[in-house]
Amino acid sequence: MKKYEDMMRDVDAQAQYVIEIMSKRVTADEVELIRAAYDLAREAHMGQKRKTGEPYIMHPVAVAMIVAKDMQLGSAPVMAAFLHDVVEDTKYTADDIERRFGRDVRVLVEAVTKPERETYEMTKQLDNFKQMLLHFDYDIRAFLVKLADRLHNMRTLDSMPARKQVKIASETDIFYAPFANRLGLYNIKVELENLSMKYRSPQVYKSLKDQMDYYRFDHEERINLFAGKIRRLLRGQEISARVVVNYLPPYSVWRKMQRENTDFDHVQYKHQVRIVYECPDKTDEKKLALRIYSLLTDEFNERPGSMLNYINTPKENGYKSLHVQLLSDNNGWEQVQITSERMLRHNQLGCIAERKEEHVKQWIEKFRKVLKELNSNINRRDFLENVTLSFYNDNITVYSPSNEAFHMSPRATALDYAFMIHTELGLHAKSAHINGQLMPVTTVLKMGDLVQIDTDENHFPEAGWESVVTTETASKELRSYFSRLPKLEFERCPVCSPLPGEEIVAFKNRLSGIMVHTRDCMTAMRDATKEGDTIVDVDFNPHPDILYPVGIRIKAVDRYHLLSDIINCITDHLKLSIDSLTTTTKDAIVNTSIVFSVHSYDELHAIIGQIRRIQGIEEVGRR
Repeated sequence: MKKYEDMMRDVDAQAQYVIEIMSKRVTADEVELIRAAYDLAREAHMGQKRKTGEPYIMHPVAVAMIVAKDMQLGSAPVMAAFLHDVVEDTKYTADDIERRFGRDVRVLVEAVTKPERETYEMTKQLDNFKQMLLHFDYDIRAFLVKLADRLHNMRTLDSMPARKQVKIASETDIFYAPFANRLGLYNIKVELENLSMKYRSPQVYKSLKDQMDYYRFDHEERINLFAGKIRRLLRGQEISARVVVNYLPPYSVWRKMQRENTDFDHVQYKHQVRIVYECPDKTDEKKLALRIYSLLTDEFNERPGSMLNYINTPKENGYKSLHVQLLSDNNGWEQVQITSERMLRHNQLGCIAERKEEHVKQWIEKFRKVLKELNSNINRRDFLENVTLSFYNDNITVYSPSNEAFHMSPRATALDYAFMIHTELGLHAKSAHINGQLMPVTTVLKMGDLVQIDTDENHFPEAGWESVVTTETASKELRSYFSRLPKLEFERCPVCSPLPGEEIVAFKNRLSGIMVHTRDCMTAMRDATKEGDTIVDVDFNPHPDILYPVGIRIKAVDRYHLLSDIINCITDHLKLSIDSLTTTTKDAIVNTSIVFSVHSYDELHAIIGQIRRIQGIEEVGRR
């Protein structure tokens, strides 16, 4: 290993390179502040070493290099990158940072400084995530500095013990990579994913990497022939474009294997052919993309329904491209992406593709609502799952009857859509028309669906809906609704299903709490005989907002209009909704079972009395 002094000279040279990069796009005064930030960081970290034995200042300089060169951010984030560990690891305070470099730099440094406390609200890691989310809501640059910090830590993770590698790699996979994805930082996302997998599951990573190397060796010649044919086609039409073959990295292959529930050999499209065309005029980009698409489909057979137009409808992270699957000469489908040089830059840099302040504000506003929901629910056990769901998966786009586009998570339901439009729409959603077809509101939506929600002011959320919805907005509103309903302090026996107003008996059990039965329930009679001292008193009274499903059986002599009269009695006269109905007729004897919901035992018997008066009814009883 080099001597400490030699390594410091290398660090100084790297810092000078960062300053030279920044001098091309910031003022002379800002350059001097950047230089001063490095000088302070160098002095503050003097003598400190990393696990590798290298000077600690190498890390802040490497982070500043990512912020300046790869992310192309301004002076304040670069200064914050140099200084991001000063408050946490040295004698200097946030006040010192603000006095020397201003409020802006202080806020960015504080955003990436881990909160040190004697006790934590949740865990040290979750408190750290919460602090970053709060600062991200203030300024997207704060999270970009933290991403640069995490990226360099992942690049140098081999010096850590295995247990630390697993912890840091898991955090990266669950928290940082999803945010990089949603911010459109494709290159950073891919590197974080694969570094995470390399240290978290090294054997799986190596196996997939070896398989991809062999796949490339085995297929490269035929793929290059296909790409070469496209090059000649475009050149013949005087279209200036690059044709590049991209092979999937190990982590992307692994994700496809999980999503498609298959093995490596059966994963579809382990490579893509990308056409990157030049188009000086931004307004002509779509026109030229469609021209290239037309040329390709004249030359190659197109897989029906494979064309995806992300130019008209970009992904939530801003991704734009035109996708199509074409049949190559060897009778295999090839996935082709058509994108302009400008689109490609935006696809790789996302929120930092344009450094204009207004552009950054648009990205902040774009995610403010989601971040607010994540912050408000960070104490929930499924917080990290919500982060991954909200920011990792490619969203689908669905449309309202007025042709307004809505971006939603891949597993979103019509009910999620209803709550996204308006709380009252979700609370009274009864059914949905999806592409003109009547469907339940629990139906999972697909890309391009046209969704209309049907409501009923007398219809309210049903038990189990909380487990169906995927968006935090819908979950929050459903939790709020159910929390306002009166709660039973006990469970109802699933066999006898007692109703309010019925003669009941309740038993207290150490494990299951209190269980309520009807007094003629055989389970209750056995329990009363064996454990009579566990009987307790409970209040089980009707409530206007609580309904209980019940089933009745009907036996009657068949006649014209009998079933219609029974249904009319329940739905029109008694104003109840039927959950299910089954009926059979044999030798003019009708046996019918109906399930509906009631408020109480007295209401049930009033209903039975009404049905019993229908002509031809012989028997009506509880099922």
